[in-house]
Amino acid sequence: MTTAQLCATVTADTTAELRVARDAAGLEADLVELRLDSVRDLDLEGALSGRRTPVLVTCRPQWEGGAFSGSEEERRRILTRALALGAEWVDLEWGADFGSLVADRDGQNIVLSSHDFDETPADLEARCEAMRATGAAVVKVAVFSRSARDVVRLLDLGRSQGGAATVLVGMGPIGVPTRVLPARFGSRWTYAGDGVAPGQVSLTDMVRRYRFRTTSASAAVYGVAGRPIGHSLSPPMHNAGLDAADIDAVYVPFEATDADDLMALLTALDVAGVSVTAPFKEAILSHLTEVDQLGRQVGAVNTLRRDPDGWSGRNTDVPGFLAPLLAAGGVAGQRATVVGAGGSARAVAVGLADQGAEVTVCARRTEQAAPVAALRGARVGAFPPPAGSWDLLVNTTPTGTAPRIADSPVPGALLVGGRTVYDLVYNPRRTRLLQDAAAAGCRTIGGLDMLVAQAVRQFEWWFGTRPSSDLFMTAALAALGAQGEEYEA
Repeated sequence: MTTAQLCATVTADTTAELRVARDAAGLEADLVELRLDSVRDLDLEGALSGRRTPVLVTCRPQWEGGAFSGSEEERRRILTRALALGAEWVDLEWGADFGSLVADRDGQNIVLSSHDFDETPADLEARCEAMRATGAAVVKVAVFSRSARDVVRLLDLGRSQGGAATVLVGMGPIGVPTRVLPARFGSRWTYAGDGVAPGQVSLTDMVRRYRFRTTSASAAVYGVAGRPIGHSLSPPMHNAGLDAADIDAVYVPFEATDADDLMALLTALDVAGVSVTAPFKEAILSHLTEVDQLGRQVGAVNTLRRDPDGWSGRNTDVPGFLAPLLAAGGVAGQRATVVGAGGSARAVAVGLADQGAEVTVCARRTEQAAPVAALRGARVGAFPPPAGSWDLLVNTTPTGTAPRIADSPVPGALLVGGRTVYDLVYNPRRTRLLQDAAAAGCRTIGGLDMLVAQAVRQFEWWFGTRPSSDLFMTAALAALGAQGEEYEA
């Protein structure tokens, strides 16, 4: 498996701005894609001169997702001139009438590209074969991934190319693994940039968060699975742990349509371990050969590990959730109300009951709360929980998560008289629920405490060494500061 290069895509309104962006990207990238289609005062000589990093010149027409609105003849002149000026690569669309340009160059310095922004087409493999037959030096296929199985198709396509120069991209959130793990897909390079294409990862994140420069092409793959999963703080935490421990592995986000779809991708990519979040914590159980006792009791797991005999599952949500409560003296004898009825609610209800709390479960739909309450003989309560009916309130729902930070699962007036409010939402760090609780005189605990506590236990199970909680918290806070919002009353 060969190491892939990192290509940074840059756009600008003017040639001068394009040069500045080109040179900045060149400090981190192996190759810089100059998107000329958005430049208003295009000066090709200026765009190419003085470069210190090889460039890929692209002038994408509107019919292929770009911004160029001129004629095809004008676009041909621009691209031909770029080759004459010594551009290392020029991108030509397979759907354009540029076959003679490919033939004139005998395919040299040509990237022949095809894009489908709607789906992964049925003729994906035939399309790639036809493009390869033109003799272009590199064939690029970028398609929208609507399922994890679409990503598996790209993986299989890459493996079938026999080492031929190819770039395969799955656009959209489900396709992110194709961008972060290009060598696995047989890609000669991967693209990074600030949202130029759906699902594109920034250059900074590729280098720092996903450790593009410090892992090998055969690095072990771990990740976090959910739907949606782009907001997750698990990649910055676990990759920081891998970096500190100098482990040749990378931790990436996996999104899928359902548990079956997810497992197809994890198996095809030979993933070694996975953090599991909503909505897969319960559905994934049927795919496991072994589940720890706590996972069986809860009926949900949040951690998977590939063992010689199959997948094992473990629940680190329960000890992760309890950690800040136990540090503060425990919950024995307290009236604890759990808001929600999903996989996290199951873990919370079991953990609280095992620590001696009197547990009540409430949800908008009573029939969903009942099986959660039944796990430990808890009772089902009214929703929202009445004021004065609880000592500890735990929100396990996503209500209040960014961008809907003004939402709260429990009105502020109903928080009066409680002792502690624990919100598992971690983005924003101080949710509206927590701010209302503090105003009502309650002690508050945020979801970031649980997130870190359960994550260090995952890492320890996978690698046999427990990372610093402070390291994980610092990484999470840095990422949250970059993407998070704060509710202000």
